[in-house]
Amino acid sequence: MAGVAVSTTINGDHVEYLCQPDETLLDVLRDRLGLTGAKEGCGTGDCGACSIILDDRLVCSCLVLGAEAEGRQIETIEGMAQGDKLHPLQQKFLEHAALQCGICTPGFLIAAKDLLAKNPSPTEEEIRFGLAGNLCRCTGYDKIVRAVQDAANVMKGA
Repeated sequence: MAGVAVSTTINGDHVEYLCQPDETLLDVLRDRLGLTGAKEGCGTGDCGACSIILDDRLVCSCLVLGAEAEGRQIETIEGMAQGDKLHPLQQKFLEHAALQCGICTPGFLIAAKDLLAKNPSPTEEEIRFGLAGNLCRCTGYDKIVRAVQDAANVMKGA
């Protein structure tokens, strides 16, 4: 099979890569570009572990072909922190112990970032709805919701 040449922007950086026509964006990110933050939990778009932001839209990267990223803007978990300074969501996840094994954490963080970009003052119900596409098998959801609420308050004050 011939490869597909793709030119895109990932976390603000111009990136070019070759991929197979049937290769998922998740596989491209992890295997070709070394961006291993997005995790494969299910491969069917049901768990949210591979969540990214594609052109300001939250998507499961296991459901997008790598070739479809041509000319698009991608945000991954690797782009959240600014150097050594954690994003407020990352900091609050640590402070609230809203993680355990870490498989779901990048997806939750990206989904929460997307939610707060669209709704800076969500209610608890809106947070739970906004994160409903992400599954956690370890922590339960209360600590995650509290971390997002706390981060929203910090981000509003910044």
